[in-house]
Amino acid sequence: MTAAALRAVHADRFAQVVLDNFAQPYPYAAHHTTSGPDDRALPVELHPAFATSYDWHSSVHMHWLATRLLEFGVSFPLADRLAASLSANLSADNLAVEADYLRAHPLYERPYGWAWALSLAASVSGSRVPVVATLAPGFAPLADVIFEHVLSWVARAPEPVRHGVHSNSAFGLRHALQAARALGRDDVAQAVTDAARRWFLRDAGWPFAWERSGQDFLSPGFAEAELMAAALGADEFSEWAIGFFSELSSDAGVLGQASVLDAHDGQQVHLFGLGLSTSAAASRVAVTLRSNGVGGQLGLGNKGRVAELIELLEGAAPRLLPAGIEAAVSDEFMSSHWLATFAWDAFEALRG
Repeated sequence: MTAAALRAVHADRFAQVVLDNFAQPYPYAAHHTTSGPDDRALPVELHPAFATSYDWHSSVHMHWLATRLLEFGVSFPLADRLAASLSANLSADNLAVEADYLRAHPLYERPYGWAWALSLAASVSGSRVPVVATLAPGFAPLADVIFEHVLSWVARAPEPVRHGVHSNSAFGLRHALQAARALGRDDVAQAVTDAARRWFLRDAGWPFAWERSGQDFLSPGFAEAELMAAALGADEFSEWAIGFFSELSSDAGVLGQASVLDAHDGQQVHLFGLGLSTSAAASRVAVTLRSNGVGGQLGLGNKGRVAELIELLEGAAPRLLPAGIEAAVSDEFMSSHWLATFAWDAFEALRG
């Protein structure tokens, strides 16, 4: 099924998932560091914009999904309900509270929640849907706080985090880079690009045989490659990719569907997301390699390797989707509070 067909088939189903998440305040994992015995605010008091969908970052990226679904076009009355929820949740006053909270808690949700909040701000800013675009001014204080946190983080962190979960540095940097470009923050884009080069440019021979681990929802290797595809020019990325992907073969476990034996285990179901995020990364890496004319200025042998890599990645991307899509619309909240976002991102990345 083509990417366009996948979006058409699943848009309304995912819209209902979003609305169900917006209507579910509990359970909620606040991740709030309590400062004293009187610090007992409810999630909705701490986070008036993002107090549903199990935790802050999941709520943020469900709002991102809502903006993307409206951009794509969902049926009525789902579209009206999504628009009304966005307008209510993402008011300027609510976003100001969120900005104040992040200012007071500069390590909160670093970098995963930051990544999605910046992507949400960029999606709203670039939206062609009037009801979404009108929310953009309210995002400026929130985006500014996070951008300042990003600048501080990349200036002070000596090494990246390479785990396949929320703390992964490459995943956060890619989202921050794309948002900085979209929102006109050239200083942040440059700082992130510099950090990507400092942390990852010398990497080669990534050990894909070591992936995957039992609670990954990101492939550390593919998250890094997806960042470098965004950060480097096409010529430089093609050369880097040849070395980085030298150990990737068609039988690599990360290019196949993972087995989830307990769908009630919130950590194990991360593996559904791993297939979706790897599909998205594989698609974007292949697009960047193709944009360089399948090797550009590389020698004939290396051009052949680039062509093989494109074929491998484009072949794997759609095969990685089915299990995650099914879980995204299941009745199991451990899956349905987040997977639809990753599925839609993979649809947007897929060619065709």
